Amino acid sequence: MQLELDKVVFIPVGEAPHRDLESDPGAEARLEMVELAIADDERFETSRVEIDREGPSYTADTLRILREAEPNDELFLILGGDQAAALASWHQPEQVLELATVAVVERLSWSRQAIGIKIGQLAGMRAVRYLEMPIMQISSSSIRRRAGAGQPIRYLVPDKVAAYIEANGVYGASASVSERAPA
Repeated sequence: MQLELDKVVFIPVGEAPHRDLESDPGAEARLEMVELAIADDERFETSRVEIDREGPSYTADTLRILREAEPNDELFLILGGDQAAALASWHQPEQVLELATVAVVERLSWSRQAIGIKIGQLAGMRAVRYLEMPIMQISSSSIRRRAGAGQPIRYLVPDKVAAYIEANGVYGASASVSERAPA
């Protein structure tokens, strides 16, 4: 309840402008995995806004589109500490801070102090909010590596997502990624 959000919209990246996505299964597969992950919670939605737009997926552009569609909505951008620390290198980072309140989930390697050092000179940085929650060391890159190595990812992703990854060989997954504990 820290942000008091009415809903959370998950927006899978269309074309990542700053990095190659490791073993990327494609935008449609990423969208399907997000939909599987959030299907049981009516407060969550997905959006194709970045997938359906041609060219690089810049967050500032996405936020402008969302703002135009719903001008009275208050927008929040929820980021992990690693992404928040990189915000200064993003395309139009000050526009991002102007269009949305950035809410940050800290990581062990990216505390609010470390993030502040990296983005402290950006106009609007004072509006960044840090979420109070236990630090969980789960990253998408570590999940992709585990799946690719045939290691279990149970408890790291919802069971439906693990089953999808296994069934479709996403990230080079083998049959052990959704390994179940005996009943």
